Amino acid sequence: MAITQAMCTSFKKALLDGEMDFSSDTSQTYKIALYTSSATLDASTTAYSVTNEVSGTGYSAGGNTLTVVAPTTSGTTAFLDFDDTTWSTATITARGALIYQSGGSNPAVAVLDFGADKTSTAGDFQIQFPTADATNAIIRIA
Repeated sequence: MAITQAMCTSFKKALLDGEMDFSSDTSQTYKIALYTSSATLDASTTAYSVTNEVSGTGYSAGGNTLTVVAPTTSGTTAFLDFDDTTWSTATITARGALIYQSGGSNPAVAVLDFGADKTSTAGDFQIQFPTADATNAIIRIA
């Protein structure tokens, strides 16, 4: 089992099909779910699943709702970001995460690989997204 960081292939197709809108369709909600090292997540992941999702104090299945920072451009690159998110007073261990669109078939957007297990014990478990620019933003199309 492995978690490999990637923008999901099905997400790329959904963008081309106009199925995902990060700026004008306020009915679309994006979430982030945490997973154990037993999960298999990669570019071929198509949807959120509870299989090998973390469990523990301060964590609910499905994860946290993300706040989208409006898409923008710099040079020839378009990018978007999300506000950092925190599970407060949480006791959990996670190896990676899945960003997905909540609702319908819960389509996958991107897989995050933490590089190792990350643990919080009765404390904050926080995901800090990288700087929102053409080189570092979590979702970039160059």
